Amino acid sequence: MIERTLFSPDHEAFRDSFRRFCDKEIAPHHEAWEEQGYVDREVWRKAGANGFLCMTMPESYGGAGGDKLYSVAQMEELARGNYTGIGFGLHSEIVAPYVLHYGTEAQKTHYLPKLASGEMVGAIAMSEPAAGSDLQGVKTTAIKQADGSYLLNGSKTFITNGWHADLVIVVAKTDPQAGAKGTSLFLVERGMQGFDKGKRLKKVGLKAQDTSELFFDNVRLPADALLGGENRGFVCLMEQLPWERMQIAVTAIASAQAAIDWTVAYTKDRKVFGQPVANYQNTRYKLAELQTEVQVGRVFVDKCLELVCADKLDTATASMAKYWTTDLQCKVMDECVQLHGGYGFMWEYPIARAYADARVQRIYGGTNEIMKEVITRAMGIGGR
Repeated sequence: MIERTLFSPDHEAFRDSFRRFCDKEIAPHHEAWEEQGYVDREVWRKAGANGFLCMTMPESYGGAGGDKLYSVAQMEELARGNYTGIGFGLHSEIVAPYVLHYGTEAQKTHYLPKLASGEMVGAIAMSEPAAGSDLQGVKTTAIKQADGSYLLNGSKTFITNGWHADLVIVVAKTDPQAGAKGTSLFLVERGMQGFDKGKRLKKVGLKAQDTSELFFDNVRLPADALLGGENRGFVCLMEQLPWERMQIAVTAIASAQAAIDWTVAYTKDRKVFGQPVANYQNTRYKLAELQTEVQVGRVFVDKCLELVCADKLDTATASMAKYWTTDLQCKVMDECVQLHGGYGFMWEYPIARAYADARVQRIYGGTNEIMKEVITRAMGIGGR
């Protein structure tokens, strides 16, 4: 296997510390959280107390001031254990960076320390019942009033961390006639009048991850709830999406490797016709093929992460990483289920849960079809 050179000793020490946290605070409870449909709020507070939230935020705002590789190590550990209910990545590496990059000093001072401590859980509300990957099709509106406030109306769906969320970054149209150029971002807090959360959605996979609908009925937002400037929402979203898509790719490769590791262990132990499944040529060759492809994917993803750290990753390359690794993840899961035989279809086996959890990776963060559209436009052959 090619040695990884991405991480420093400090990153690896952090990884070891977080792995111990997972073993103690997540592993014993994750199955119960899958049954109830959400993780206990206490795990957020414990993560914050141990410095496992918002690691890349500046120390002045309650973070650790680390680089993105600390978050990458955390994502890989969560994927290794198939702890798909834990929404730390979205909270720390999507919501918090929006506040850091586009927020006023007052917004950063107010929200970031609470996100870092786990006092507040963050979510971002883009998708709508009629607008998933098509962010230009957003129907939710925030119309400016005479007193400078905004009136927010609309609904969102498929919102990760939505049920727990105390702070939601909401994508809304401030100029409904201007298309994407009329989009803005708003900071909406739990408890605001007219802001309601719908039922937790029952999903094929990610069963411990709280995913819900959000409803906004004449929610009056003060002028200082605007994030990043009026009608600048789409620009902000486009700037942040490459890193979001890389996070999906990181999880895809780490999850695929975990599946291979489980399957190697299972096929060594499971006997068929008097000998271990791993002794059969078909099993060995199939695992060799999968391991080769995952190794290729990991080298590509690690190179992309180097570009992320140098602030040089372009949108098309991030889209390549997102689509290719998630396609590979689903292929690996399917083949590993097959090598488990009937037990691969049993929920008690991690491969079965990982198989169900993987499927959405090709959908969220922009569908893989959209990723290919982004790539072709960068090649100069886009349809529009």
